[in-house]
Amino acid sequence: MIVVADTGPINYLVCINAIDVLPALYGVVVIPPAVRDELSRDRAPEVVRLWIAHPPGWLEVRVPTVEPDAQLIAAEPDAGEFDAILLAQELGAMELIVDDRDGRKEAARRRIRFVGTIGVLQAAAKRGLVNLKDALRDLRATNFYIAQDLIDRLLAEAK
Repeated sequence: MIVVADTGPINYLVCINAIDVLPALYGVVVIPPAVRDELSRDRAPEVVRLWIAHPPGWLEVRVPTVEPDAQLIAAEPDAGEFDAILLAQELGAMELIVDDRDGRKEAARRRIRFVGTIGVLQAAAKRGLVNLKDALRDLRATNFYIAQDLIDRLLAEAK
């Protein structure tokens, strides 16, 4: 199964110490160089910069080789999303891990199945890899926005 990830979900999973759910759920995760570069930026949390400086073996960096079409250019996603969408399409990825609304909208338009950080945590909780309540609490302690009513609904559904 090929899975491509954008910057945000990796950033947040590292920040809440839940990054190891990705290989448990997907095996190998592919990112474009633009995502690696975004995770390395000075404004990224130090824990994220340290993690990407010594990436695990299950993380694969691949350069997209297809040219973007006019619709993707017009959508104006950031560099990481742009290349992640291209790479997911090129590789026929089973899933694109992306949080950004515009990135998800573009993935849907291209019929690329997607999931976000919350969906990854839900899947991990179903497999007993994380405690969903704790993971959502930790996620909320970052700058990730999630409404309390959504947290309440997710926890109720998980019971």
